[in-house]
Amino acid sequence: MMRACAITAPGRLEILEVPSPDLGPHDVRLRPAAVGVCGTDFHIYSGESNFHCDENGRAIPFDQVPQILGHEITGEVIERGSKVHDVAVGARVIIDQGRNCRSERREPACEYCATGHSHQCEFFEEHGITGLPGGFAEELVTPALNVIAIESDATFAQAVMTEPIACVLHCTDFGVRANGRYRLDAKASASERVRTVVVLGAGPAGLLFAQVLRKRYAFDGPIVISDPSPKKRALAAAFGAIAVAPDELEAKVMEQSGGRRAELLIEATGSGPVFAAIPNLIRKQATVLLYGVGHGGASLGLLNPLQWREAILVTSVGASGGFDADGRPTIYRDALRMLERGEIKVDELLTHQYEGLATIPNAFTGAHRGDDYVKGIAVLA
Repeated sequence: MMRACAITAPGRLEILEVPSPDLGPHDVRLRPAAVGVCGTDFHIYSGESNFHCDENGRAIPFDQVPQILGHEITGEVIERGSKVHDVAVGARVIIDQGRNCRSERREPACEYCATGHSHQCEFFEEHGITGLPGGFAEELVTPALNVIAIESDATFAQAVMTEPIACVLHCTDFGVRANGRYRLDAKASASERVRTVVVLGAGPAGLLFAQVLRKRYAFDGPIVISDPSPKKRALAAAFGAIAVAPDELEAKVMEQSGGRRAELLIEATGSGPVFAAIPNLIRKQATVLLYGVGHGGASLGLLNPLQWREAILVTSVGASGGFDADGRPTIYRDALRMLERGEIKVDELLTHQYEGLATIPNAFTGAHRGDDYVKGIAVLA
């Protein structure tokens, strides 16, 4: 048996005694060390979302099957299956929480895994989200192909940010490929180049988007980020963005773009009402990348002005991608190496820490609504 922090009803987390997971021949057993608290966790905790469904697609109530949350996972390997030879006991690792055709050794692979879109695997499951146990526990078992070794002195808390970085890398790549009109390419002609970027929201995702645009794409044009929090605006400015309050955004975009407006807008708030502002921020045929989820409190009528502008609406989630030669996920490895090289800064984002399983419920009781909150981490070892 082991202890785990699980959601047993919307708005209720409990420390439970649950069976230790079985170890298969191709699996590794981990002791979770640091686990991120993600916006998706808040959605599940509140009851707004439940991604653990039966074979007919109906959500399974948490009081029937408690959900162990936590999908941004780092840990130490404490045991390996009989057929695992490329992961050492004692290795410090990050985890791709998604179980796909490659990690499950399923042949033939589905069309998504076969073409580099593993997050959309026909048989996809996720630790901490779709019913598989997450990282808020004393142990976790996952396929060895889902772990990547930390090769630097990065702390477990820092390495937790691999999963969010991987999501931002994938979603930016996906959004850029979707638009044949405007490209993040300095060599493109003036009429085809993204000159101005707008990011709505300076939470963890928005701050990572700003860094990825600078480091991955070498984008040197204005990145205008809006957020109501002065603290988050200060962080955005430190990462090379032009940070403004929402009521100043349109004027600043017009100023920075020379009246053109933005060719790329990234929605990273999950707020429905912000769609009312988007049409006046973008150029015709711009890309609007929908990264935030939720979008409650708004009418679909807000999409009409975007249709009239022929905006390219891109909906992209997760850290989908192909696989390296050893079968491990390319984008997760890219994200971890960018973090280890110091290309992506994360220390400033890690504002709240919770020590031990027993303190995890405290992460869900309101601190995340404060002006000083950016990202919470549960430190378990």
